[in-house]
Amino acid sequence: MEAGMGARAEAARRPGRSGAGAPAVLEEQSVLRRGLEAFAELGYDRASARELARRLGVSHNFINDRYGSKAAFWRAVVDCALGVQLARMPQPDPSADEAEQLRQFIAGLYWSAVDAPLIGRLMVDEFSRDAERLDHLYEHYIAPLLELLLPAVDRLVASGRMAPVPMDVLFFAIVSPVSGMLEAPLALRLGRSENASPQQLAATAQLLATLVVNGLLATGTADRA
Repeated sequence: MEAGMGARAEAARRPGRSGAGAPAVLEEQSVLRRGLEAFAELGYDRASARELARRLGVSHNFINDRYGSKAAFWRAVVDCALGVQLARMPQPDPSADEAEQLRQFIAGLYWSAVDAPLIGRLMVDEFSRDAERLDHLYEHYIAPLLELLLPAVDRLVASGRMAPVPMDVLFFAIVSPVSGMLEAPLALRLGRSENASPQQLAATAQLLATLVVNGLLATGTADRA
């Protein structure tokens, strides 16, 4: 009898199952974190519903039951991760010079990539795919970032300290160095310390941001003879 009771208790604990006395089906944050790991590693197409269920340790119909579809699950995963990343973005000092505000913002962007490398890898993969997922990333992440970034850029351009730059060029000039924070295996081969401390990584983010801003300012004409 004890064996039968133990089997029923174990079944109740298994995620993805329902029934009287069963606990909540996995903690939401755990589900979304494992989903992010899967999408970042495999990409959307290779992360099949079956593979996701295996990695989550749930029944094959868990994602459809809880989220409605794999696409809806992807959106929930991304929205959670991006919401945390945006909330952690440091706000530039409004009393600082526009160029310094821009540098602070870009350095914060690079540093946030260290805190959330999986979302960075997921986005790099999605940037090359013309799909609704890219529309979602643009609406909920890229556009809000640009809204924070562009006021300082507009003021620098208006003052002549920076030349007008097409939006696509500006975006990739700023975002591309994120790979310098994420691609650790290559960075190690290029001389980065294997046990780089948070302080060293923060200094790397600051240096990358300074190089980008100095390059943008070099296009300006206000101080040229």
